[in-house]
Amino acid sequence: MRDLTKRETFTVGLMLFALFFGAGNMIFPPALGQAAGEHFWQAMLGFVITGVGLPLLGVIAVSLGGGNLQALAGRVHPLFGIIFTFIVYLAIGPLLAIPRTGTVSYEMAVLPFLSEEMRESRLPLFITTIVYFAITYWLALNPSKLVDRIGKILTPALLIIIVIMYIATFLNPIGPIGEPTEAYVNSSFIKGFLEGYLTLDALAAMVFGIVVTASVKNMGVTEPRSIMWSTIKAAVIAAIGLGLVYLALGYMGATSYTLGQSANGGQILTSIVQYLFGGLGSAILGTAVLLACLTTSVGLVTACSRFFSENIRGISYPVMVTILSVFSAAVANVGLTELIAYSVPMLMMIYPIGIVLMLLSFFHKWFRGYSAVYIGAIVLTAAISLVDGAVMLGLPVQGITKFYSFLPLYEQGVGWIFPALAGAVIGLFWGILTPAPERID
Repeated sequence: MRDLTKRETFTVGLMLFALFFGAGNMIFPPALGQAAGEHFWQAMLGFVITGVGLPLLGVIAVSLGGGNLQALAGRVHPLFGIIFTFIVYLAIGPLLAIPRTGTVSYEMAVLPFLSEEMRESRLPLFITTIVYFAITYWLALNPSKLVDRIGKILTPALLIIIVIMYIATFLNPIGPIGEPTEAYVNSSFIKGFLEGYLTLDALAAMVFGIVVTASVKNMGVTEPRSIMWSTIKAAVIAAIGLGLVYLALGYMGATSYTLGQSANGGQILTSIVQYLFGGLGSAILGTAVLLACLTTSVGLVTACSRFFSENIRGISYPVMVTILSVFSAAVANVGLTELIAYSVPMLMMIYPIGIVLMLLSFFHKWFRGYSAVYIGAIVLTAAISLVDGAVMLGLPVQGITKFYSFLPLYEQGVGWIFPALAGAVIGLFWGILTPAPERID
């Protein structure tokens, strides 16, 4: 029986960190830091739970739940497994994550160098996204080692830039930490918890889990228990790296209050770099972010195109690459701030379901694998989370929300917690009292 060496474990951990840490992840901690102000630490604690802790649990949950997302979600029902997997790929693909790489590239690599008049026009964003996704399309059609090599160079380069920025901010603070905005005055921890949804990393973890498991197996580890522990160790390394980066970026955002309020984290980072290092620093960061976003975009388009072309009859890989590139370019033209705003309702709907799936996988043996536990917990979770998303979309569901308002923590946006627990308990008793309950291995 073979286990990974410390060096091999560290290598897999760094690989997983690189998968999680896209340039888009850089924009959320600074925005949280600036908005939370003096409540930064409480808000960041909540953000780290969903932005770091959940991805860690997600990778482990997939290794415990059958090795892939569809097998894990299929514990509720095979049809649910298919539907939820498609939704997750849509979220980390053409609906949110892929277009976000284009808008982040524009915000940090193009917008800072435009005149005030051009910044008011939508034309630069349109041109940028057309060129950006044309390159993405071309590279995704011809996957090569070039993209992987660039990615391996850019992740360390971005980390070095962040470290330099943090040291400069620490030695020469931009200014005092400001007052918290209204959203962070009374519920800063919960607000930070919900902001962590925007990273999409917990959903991505349920896809990346199979990549990590495959990497461990390719290194010669074959015993299931050894694979699981190797995966856990690698995930912990990645989580520590993400946590440190988010703390540094969040602190920089918290001290940037005197530079003025910005619409999104990309603008905040640009302002910080311009303040610390001038136009040259902004150009270096913008170029690094642009190339990092491009490698992420190519990777996501490739992965999603393979998944959809394998699961949708009649659509080949090249056709799917074309569809995803064109669609993502169209979505990216709403702009970064608007894209983040419209993504929130979708994430409020699906993130709680993903969280509950992860947690149930850890207690699978404890409740004897009763399928009723999965069904009960997910049904009641979805009953809350889908309505939460509908509220944010402005749909007329006031009658339902008036009833839900009696639930603990509902007003804070996490009213699904107790219904999920109640559904699991009901499912457990159902399994115990049923003569021949359905079980999942």
